[in-house]
Amino acid sequence: MAATSGIGVSPELTKAFSDAIETKNVRFIKVIIQDESLVSVASLPIADSLNEDLVQLQDHLEDNIPCYILARLDDPPSEWLAISYVPDFANVRDKTLYASTRSSLTRSLGSAVFTDTLFATHKADLTPEAYEAHKRHQAAPKPLSAREQEMANIKAAEREAGNSYEGSNARKNHIGQRVGLSWSLEAEDAVKGLGSRNDSRIVVLKIEPSTESLELDSFADITVDNLSSSIPSDEPSYVFYAWTNPYSQAGGDVVFIYSCPTASPVRYRMVYSSAAMSTYLAAKDFLAETGSIFPLATKRIETSDPTELDENFLKAGLNHDAPAGVIINNNSARQDDPAKPSFAKPKGPARRR
Repeated sequence: MAATSGIGVSPELTKAFSDAIETKNVRFIKVIIQDESLVSVASLPIADSLNEDLVQLQDHLEDNIPCYILARLDDPPSEWLAISYVPDFANVRDKTLYASTRSSLTRSLGSAVFTDTLFATHKADLTPEAYEAHKRHQAAPKPLSAREQEMANIKAAEREAGNSYEGSNARKNHIGQRVGLSWSLEAEDAVKGLGSRNDSRIVVLKIEPSTESLELDSFADITVDNLSSSIPSDEPSYVFYAWTNPYSQAGGDVVFIYSCPTASPVRYRMVYSSAAMSTYLAAKDFLAETGSIFPLATKRIETSDPTELDENFLKAGLNHDAPAGVIINNNSARQDDPAKPSFAKPKGPARRR
């Protein structure tokens, strides 16, 4: 999906990156967002190892202006490191813009060549010493969350059983309950962040098949009029939308939307479908932890055509278009008319003698 802001890669950047791959003599390409497009503003040659070349990169970074750096790795030189440099002193708009456009940059240039990513908020994060620390962190065993540990236990049980078919089915059953997929820290923080806001914001998540994890695809502040255009139209996704509206007693809802366009690759459909419930339940736990301002809607929305998502569609899907006299409270409805008699249980048949 293109970034929610509509920012895409310029033809000049595409050519510059293609040329760098072919010539193999470029170490860094500096990319910025300019005139609603991703453009290349500097290209630095290979002088020594990547660690040594990071020193010359310092002169091309500014303390308060974000940018992306595409860096060629040493081994193998066909692979690249995607660096997102967003300084703490940058303005909020730029921080949001660069965060929501990052995945569009790597996807447009070819995700397969970017085998590592690095996030920097200071120049000091891009020194040889900082990069060595990053590589040690990447190589170290990663701590498992409770859900990831349970998934690891399931996989171990499958191997011990030696029955791949039954093991696979057992795993699918757990996915349908509460185990589900692991979450990247970015994805988890983005959903938790919805709980502390009282305005409209979208968070789009996608499954990374190779790691079976949920990754943050994009997030942005949008109105309901821009909801449909902010969701991928060619592949499945999970969407959490904090929607400010006058129909909910809380002043808004966090809506879970499972989008699976008809053009989606068949191999992804079953994966997304089987993990939708566990993703919803995990988000429910996250929002409960943060004490969410808006409740997570109990009704979940599914669509095969994201273009149909508008205010009326959400109202209908969440029962917010219920008739007068019905009180909506987190998408559950009850009749509020004391004059109307309550439902009386019918009498059973007379006892036979």
